[in-house]
Amino acid sequence: MAPEHSQRTQTPTSAEPKPSLSTRVGGFMPGILLCLVMGGVALAAAKLIPGMSALLIAILLGALWRNLAPVPAVFAQGVAFSAKKLLRAGIVLLGFQLSLGAILALGPGVLAIVVLCVGVTFLATVWIGGRMGIELPQRLLIAAGFSICGAAAVAGAEGATRAKQDQVATAIGLVVLFGTLMIPLTPALGALLGLDETSTGVLIGASTHEVAQVVAAGGAVGATALGVAVTVKLARVVMLAPIMAGLTLYMSRKHHIEGGKRPPIIPLFVALFLVAMLIRTTGILPESLLQLASTAQTVLLAAAMFALGLGVHLKSIVKSGGRSLVLALLSTLVILVIAVVGALLYRPL
Repeated sequence: MAPEHSQRTQTPTSAEPKPSLSTRVGGFMPGILLCLVMGGVALAAAKLIPGMSALLIAILLGALWRNLAPVPAVFAQGVAFSAKKLLRAGIVLLGFQLSLGAILALGPGVLAIVVLCVGVTFLATVWIGGRMGIELPQRLLIAAGFSICGAAAVAGAEGATRAKQDQVATAIGLVVLFGTLMIPLTPALGALLGLDETSTGVLIGASTHEVAQVVAAGGAVGATALGVAVTVKLARVVMLAPIMAGLTLYMSRKHHIEGGKRPPIIPLFVALFLVAMLIRTTGILPESLLQLASTAQTVLLAAAMFALGLGVHLKSIVKSGGRSLVLALLSTLVILVIAVVGALLYRPL
């Protein structure tokens, strides 16, 4: 009887108490603070280095740390939080930079170029990746990042694709690599083709991966090219909502969720992004508030980019056998060809 009694008395103590809210929050804070501080470092460095964006510097800082030194485990929870939640908050605030009026003012020709660049590049990347034997989540992430808006689109597609963390990190690393190469390439290509500033701006905005990279490339050409390039690029960013909705619907049908639970067709942060864009379009917000939103967005995205950079492990890219690298190159060539043809055919009004 003694053993049975001993067994009964030990059973209630086997359940561990749940951690308190303060304990859980405390587990996130070191990593979040690290990302915010390093995001601030990237912002300061961007002011000192001409042609470099804070987002790009933040990713590079994170990637350098990840590949040159171990990342203490105490930062893990907060870094994961920053890579998802802070990034999505930054994307929502990005909506305040978009005005439907400015985008529609581009005209049907430029809007057609934007739709073709995003749609054809996305579908072509998925198809080519399938022929190369690359896993579906990996090629969907690359397709989203290279056709829409770089790292933000990769993060937006992560939930719908059910991608692994190393696949997300690989896609982010490839966006950084090829997007950086586009900064000197697209202005040089515009000059080689004899395009004026407006058409060169269309070329840059329609083909370059990250908003920050578009700013760097457009600024190297001139004020006119910069304004057009950013507007065209933001028109591509608007495509984030329909692409993510279609991707979520496709993946939900392809992989049946047990218990009937399905992810929303439009993720909450994408819906809030659209709301922010509509609010900006009304013109009711003062310029000071829009400037504050822009600054907050840059800080949040820089912190999130550093967190994503910490996930960029070069060995994971090499381990893929170079196939993801080749797919990224081909995806870049596809969108570049469409953008070049569109810019050559485009005639400013």
